[in-house]
Amino acid sequence: MIKKFDRSDRRFLTFPAVHPCEAISPATLLESLITLCRDICSFQSKFFATQKRIARETIRQIGILLIFFEEIRDRLPNLSHSVVLCFSELHISFQKILFLFEDCTREGSRLWILMKCHFVATQFRVLIRSVATALDVLPLGSIDLSCEIKELVELVAKQARKAKLEVDPDDESAMNRVILILNQFENRFEPDRSFIKRVIDYLEIRSWSECHSEIKFLDEVVSLECMDSNERELLLLSSLIGFMSYNRGALFETSEYHRDTDQTDGKCNLETLSCLSLEDFRCPISLELMIDPVTVSTGQTYDRPSIQKWLKSGNLLCPKTGEKLTNTELVPNSTLRKLIHQFCADNGISLAKSRKKNRDITRTIVAGSPVAAETVKFLADFLANRLYHGTDEQKNKAAFEIRLLAKSNIFNRSRLVESGTVPPLLELLDSTNPSIQEHAIAALLKLSKHSIGKKAIIENGGLNSILSVLKKGLKLESRQIAAATIFYLSSVHEYRKLIGGTPNAIPALVELIKEGTACGKKNAVVAIFGLLLYHANRHRVLEAETIPLLADILASSNKDELISDSLAVLSTLSESVEGSIAILQTPALPRVIGLFLRIFGIPRAGKEYCLVSNYLLSLCIKCGIDVVAVLAKDPSLITLLYSLLTDGTFHASKKACSLIKILHKFQETSSSGLTTSAVPQERYIHVG
Repeated sequence: MIKKFDRSDRRFLTFPAVHPCEAISPATLLESLITLCRDICSFQSKFFATQKRIARETIRQIGILLIFFEEIRDRLPNLSHSVVLCFSELHISFQKILFLFEDCTREGSRLWILMKCHFVATQFRVLIRSVATALDVLPLGSIDLSCEIKELVELVAKQARKAKLEVDPDDESAMNRVILILNQFENRFEPDRSFIKRVIDYLEIRSWSECHSEIKFLDEVVSLECMDSNERELLLLSSLIGFMSYNRGALFETSEYHRDTDQTDGKCNLETLSCLSLEDFRCPISLELMIDPVTVSTGQTYDRPSIQKWLKSGNLLCPKTGEKLTNTELVPNSTLRKLIHQFCADNGISLAKSRKKNRDITRTIVAGSPVAAETVKFLADFLANRLYHGTDEQKNKAAFEIRLLAKSNIFNRSRLVESGTVPPLLELLDSTNPSIQEHAIAALLKLSKHSIGKKAIIENGGLNSILSVLKKGLKLESRQIAAATIFYLSSVHEYRKLIGGTPNAIPALVELIKEGTACGKKNAVVAIFGLLLYHANRHRVLEAETIPLLADILASSNKDELISDSLAVLSTLSESVEGSIAILQTPALPRVIGLFLRIFGIPRAGKEYCLVSNYLLSLCIKCGIDVVAVLAKDPSLITLLYSLLTDGTFHASKKACSLIKILHKFQETSSSGLTTSAVPQERYIHVG
C-alpha cells in the first residue's frame, strides 16, 4: 500500500515524503505514480508569482513521464525488482515536488516565496536531479515499450541532469528591491510609494484582500518559527509583516475590505470576554502560562524566566507599559501563583500541557524588528491624518485598519495611541453611518487594552460617547463591542467608579443582556462583573433588576461560559445581605440548585462547582433559615456535597464541608423543635 501523509500538519517548505511499502504491487505503485504526475501537471493552470520558468520546465518533464507510466499501465508488463525500486525513488521525488508546488502557489505566500527564492530554486534543483538519477539507473531495456517512449524518457533524464534551474533574474531583482525598501524603513526613511508598488505589481498583489492574505500567511509562519525560536527568521518575518501592513493601509484605497475581511474579531466581529480565563494568566512577554509569576517595580507581573531574559538583553523598560524600571528586583507574586494553580486544578488543566512553546520576546512594547517599528510609525501617522482630514470612506477604512493593527500587538496599540488616533475615533462614534460607527468602536476596543489607550479615551471625554453607542448604537454588533470596551475600561479602579456613577451606564448593560446575542449577553455580564469590583456599584446593579435576567440565563442558556460568568456575578452579589435578599425574591436559587445537580459528573466543571458552592454558602450566611430550609428539602443536594468532599477541588470541597455542617445543624435543631437556633451565623462559619 501507499501510505498517506496528513497535509494539514505539514510545515511550510518542508517535504515529508513517505516511502512506498516494500511489498507494494507494481500495479498499485504505478497507479500512485500516475496520480502524483497528474496532480503535479494540474498546476499548469495555477498562478506562480515567482519561480515561473522552473515550475513550467518541471511540469513539462513530469508530463512526459506521465505518458510513460500510462503506457506501462496499459500494457501491464511484468516489472523487475530493479524497476520497482527505481519507481519507488521517483514516487518519493514526486511527492516532494508536489509539496513544493503547493507551497509556491499557496494563498498569501507570494512575498515569502520571493524572499526564499534561492532556497526554493535549490529545492527544485535537488528534486529534478533526484528524478534524473532514478531515470539513469532505470533498466528501460527490461520494459516492453515503443522506442519513441523510451527515447522521450531518456531525453527527460538528459535534460534533468543538465538543467541549471537557477534563480530567475527577475525574482532576484524583485527580492533585492524588497531588501532595499526594508533598509529604508529601518533607517527611518519612508520609501517612495511608486517604488514599493513595483514590487507589489511584480507579485501581482492587486487588491486589499490579497495584501491582507499575505499578512495572515506571514503571521502563521511566525507562529511556527516561534516554536523553533529561529530569531533570524523571526526578524525578517516581522519586517515583512510591517511592510505588508503598511501597504495594506497606505496603498489600497478601495472599499473591498468590507467584503473580503476574514472577520478577525470572531463571529459577527465581536470581542468575547470572560470573568476569568486561562488567557488572564499568560505572561505578557512569552504568552506562556506563568509558572513562577514575579512583579517588577511598575506593578506589572511576568513569568520569571521571561522577564529575566528581557533584563539580561539590556532592556530597562517595563515590557508592557514602556515605563522605566526604577530597579530590577523581581518580587514573587505568591497570591497569583496560588490562583493560577487553583484555576488549573478547578478546570482540569495541566500546567505542563497548557504552556505554549516560547514565542518571540519582542511582541511586547518593543516591536518585532526595527523595520516593523518604523513601518507602524509611518502607517499610524498616515491613518491618524486620514481620520482627521479624509473623506468618510477614507475615515472608515482608517478605523478598520486601526482595528486590525491593534488586534494583538502591544507595540502597535501604543504607537497608534501616540499618533493621536483616539480623539478622531471618538468623534466617529457619532456618525450616522453604521459601518463607520462599528469600525470606530471596535478600534477603540482594541486600543483600550493598553493602559495609555484607556487613559486617552477617558481624558478625551470618550466615556459618554461609548455609553451612547452601548445604549443606542446603530448596529447591535456596535452595542456589544461597546460593552466589551466598558469591561476593559473597568479594569482601572478610578474608571470603575466613574462608569458606575454615570447615569444609565449599568442599566444600558442590563438592557443588552435582554436584547443581545449570546456574545452580547456575555460581554454585558462580564462588564457588570468588572464594575462589581467597586463595592458601591453593587446596589446599582441590584437596582437595575439584573438578578432575574441572570436567573433566566441559568435556565435557558446552553453556553457554558455565559453560565459561568452569570454565576460569578450572582456569587458576588450574594456576598451582601441586600444581594442575598434580592436573589431570594427571584427564581435564581432553585435554578442554581438545579444547575448544580445537572453539572454533577461533567468533566472540567470545577469552576462551576466552586461558584455554586460559594453562592449557596453566602445565601445561607446572609439569609439564614429561609435558604437552609429550601436546601435541606433536597436529599440529592446533600449527596452531591458529600461527593465534592472527595472528588471536588480544594475550594469546592471546603465550601461543601461548610454547607454540610449548616444543613446537619438545621436538621438536628429541626428534629428537636429548636429551629431558630439553626440559623447560620458568619461568626462560626469560616470560609477560606
